[in-house]
Amino acid sequence: MRTELVTTLKRQATDLLADIERKREPILITQHGLPSAYLVDVETYEAMVARMSLLEGIARGEQAVAEGRAVSHEQARERLARWLK
Repeated sequence: MRTELVTTLKRQATDLLADIERKREPILITQHGLPSAYLVDVETYEAMVARMSLLEGIARGEQAVAEGRAVSHEQARERLARWLK
């Protein structure tokens, strides 16, 4: 992964964005020697958000099962049938 200074971002934003779109490789931006932000292309960002949403849903489901808040398949069918009427 490529690392750039925040001053490089300020001076060469257009070039950095073009590189990100072309290479699809994130760029770590540092400020005062410390990581400050990542620049990623839109498709990569949207895919990451979709994956995180899916993983959060799975985690909520696992938590519900662990807490005993799950229902049987038959109970779920009955509830959905009532809801869909």
